[in-house]
Amino acid sequence: MNKTKRKVLIVDDDVFTREMYADIFRQSGFEVLEANDGVEGVDVATTKMPDVIFTGIVMPRMDGFTLIETLKKNVLTANIPFFMSSHLGREEDRKRANDLGVKEFIIRDFTTPGEVVDLVSAIFAEGSEYALDFDKYNLDAQRLARDLSFNGHFQCAECNEPMILKLQVGAKGVHTTQFVCPRCGWRQV
Repeated sequence: MNKTKRKVLIVDDDVFTREMYADIFRQSGFEVLEANDGVEGVDVATTKMPDVIFTGIVMPRMDGFTLIETLKKNVLTANIPFFMSSHLGREEDRKRANDLGVKEFIIRDFTTPGEVVDLVSAIFAEGSEYALDFDKYNLDAQRLARDLSFNGHFQCAECNEPMILKLQVGAKGVHTTQFVCPRCGWRQV
């Protein structure tokens, strides 16, 4: 199966920083687009339509805030998620980024490039739901059944079908899980 790569646009005037993030995103399976400043970022974003934009703040011609404001006004790019990187981590910059709807305000000295990729990757999993089957006698399954006051066979109380575990990925690593019957839909609460 040929899975389409997610496209990230990295906008930063510091070549070393931009190339460092480009390399780590490529190694993590992203297609990488690059721009030197906000003006170039607007052009690349409107022509290449990235899935996410990672931008710095201070740049010549157009800063990161103006880049975001400009792209938010364009119907084609308004819903692209933004991540903003700051050298300084000033509170007024964080507030302005939040007001603009930036997903994450990242302070470079406190967040590794690998952690940045993890944060960006997490937004694509958000809202995903997974159905998991498991061995009811493996590892901690029986202890889980006791702790949840659930029958140790993990069978539906309505139709006796083996239950599955549904996991829904939420924002910022918060997940919900629930046992569900695949036949009748009965749920263990």
